Amino acid sequence: MTNSNRENLSLNEKISEHKEIIAALVAGFIILLAWRIESSGQITAATIAYLTAFVIGGYAKAKEGILDTIENKSLNVEILMILAAIGSAIIGYWTEGAILIFIFALSGALETYAMNKSHREISSLMELQPEEAWLVRGGFEPIKVAVSELKVNDHILVKPGELIPADGTIFNGVSTVDEAAITGESMPITKNSGDEVFAGTVNLNGVLTINVTKPNSETLFQKIITLVQSAQSEKSPSQQFIERFEGVYVKVVLIVVALMMFLPHYLLGWDWTTTFYRAMVLLVVASPCALVAAIMPATLSAISNGAKNGILVKGGVHLEHLSVLRVLAVDKTGTLTQGTPVVTDFIVREDLKKEETLALIAAIEGQSNHPLAQAISKYAKEQNAIKPLVVTIEDVPGYGMKAEMAGNHYSIGKPDFVGKDEALSFANGALQQLATEGKTVVFLKDEKGIAALVAMKDVVREEAKKAVALLKELGIDVMMLTGDNETTARAIAKEAGVTNYVAECLPETKVTHIKNYKATYEHVGMVGDGINDAPALATASVGIAMGGGTDVALETADVVLIKNDLSKIAYAVKLSRKMQRIVKQNVIFSLSVIALLIISNFFQAISLPLGVIGHEGSTILVIVNGLRMLSKNV
Repeated sequence: MTNSNRENLSLNEKISEHKEIIAALVAGFIILLAWRIESSGQITAATIAYLTAFVIGGYAKAKEGILDTIENKSLNVEILMILAAIGSAIIGYWTEGAILIFIFALSGALETYAMNKSHREISSLMELQPEEAWLVRGGFEPIKVAVSELKVNDHILVKPGELIPADGTIFNGVSTVDEAAITGESMPITKNSGDEVFAGTVNLNGVLTINVTKPNSETLFQKIITLVQSAQSEKSPSQQFIERFEGVYVKVVLIVVALMMFLPHYLLGWDWTTTFYRAMVLLVVASPCALVAAIMPATLSAISNGAKNGILVKGGVHLEHLSVLRVLAVDKTGTLTQGTPVVTDFIVREDLKKEETLALIAAIEGQSNHPLAQAISKYAKEQNAIKPLVVTIEDVPGYGMKAEMAGNHYSIGKPDFVGKDEALSFANGALQQLATEGKTVVFLKDEKGIAALVAMKDVVREEAKKAVALLKELGIDVMMLTGDNETTARAIAKEAGVTNYVAECLPETKVTHIKNYKATYEHVGMVGDGINDAPALATASVGIAMGGGTDVALETADVVLIKNDLSKIAYAVKLSRKMQRIVKQNVIFSLSVIALLIISNFFQAISLPLGVIGHEGSTILVIVNGLRMLSKNV
């Protein structure tokens, strides 16, 4: 495709996107021209001009109203506007009818603009999705292939400034990566070998070779697009109610207008022109355009705002539920805590050197894949205590390991394995204090007795403590549900600051507790990341999954936190509450304007142009008010 063709295509796309506003403005210009022609006494020419403005300005809305009426077999506000404009023309009020069409077309164009603006975040995301990647095979030169052709375990080359085309882990290279499009995190992150990277993020400086871990259809980036697209098509209960109400309301308005065409003439002595004119004004001012536009723009804007900040809400109904949450139940592992243990305490016998003892323990534990062993190895590496020691080990499943080095024999494992009494007395009884803090303790024993202890704990995330405090400020109680024992659960709950906790929970007991909370508090949220959390996520009023969780949790949840940051829940609650405030403002304002205009019309205190301006002006205002949800600050 040539540059000229691309420019023409781009121009056509822009014209197509803004065709409603263009049609409204053209209609407005023709109305102004017709008014000048009418002022010069050329009535026929002016009438033709007005008819042209009717067609150009009203075509889109008339077509939409007629097709929607046929499809749903129910009347809508577009039909009311068409009838009002035709009625105005019948009684000779061409200018008023044309102005009605113009302002109605303008407000419709603004509503379309509002919808497009809320969808634009997803469009911009889709534009970030790379279509090609540099595939590396053996020692050959990289070749450019379609991203859809990439397979798991393929190696791809990503140069500085390029978009990362697939989810994977860094095989070779170091670089800074901008993940704002995925996580909402504004600061770039330094990535090294072994670190995870996501499609749609930007490689800023270094050259990276990435091992692909997910096909294109399953990348986190693709899931974000799919989730938000489905969210924007799902209507909230309030929106569904308004749409049902619209059909009934329009029928009532048409009946009242039909009565208005006759009764005032006989009951109040109005002449036929005035009676019909007032009926047409009623048809305009009683239309629920502003009421219909009170919810959807605000809801879609809120969903887009959440997407920009790493919060995927799967529909307006879940936003409404978030706004009334009273209790939030949270899983412990991987949610409140990091999900992997880290060494918190290391104590050695007085006659031993700390670094040498740690090197010995690391040499023994380095031959195990157990999470505790991996935590010790990581700690030793951080302390520069890794040494090439020759150690022979024997694994004792469920208890620990036996080891031999240079003729010396060692045991490492639980207190029962090394001798419970000795373990209890070591380091002035440190075991009991460490256990009450929810820590797991491993002991090293040599020929002289207990040589050292290593205490480990699945530490609470710093952002989790902040999140719990923020949620409490919002009046939401936080309950921790965990499968851990009472001692560990108590320690973690105290550190995280949760309102209450339940220990030794199985998946089915989590569901039971969620049901009990719902019976007491009505609206309950659940946060989790694992397969075992999926039933509870489905049971809660709002299920919230951590973005790094299992696919089952992501599919089951109503809200997904792309970055595993619990503080985003407080942001989501604030966002939903702001949306509800705006919706209430819009509904009250639109109903008040309709009531005021109807009363004014009955007392003949308002003309058709003023009625049009009041009615359509209120519609524009509620749309603009809804767009405030796109603001970054909540």
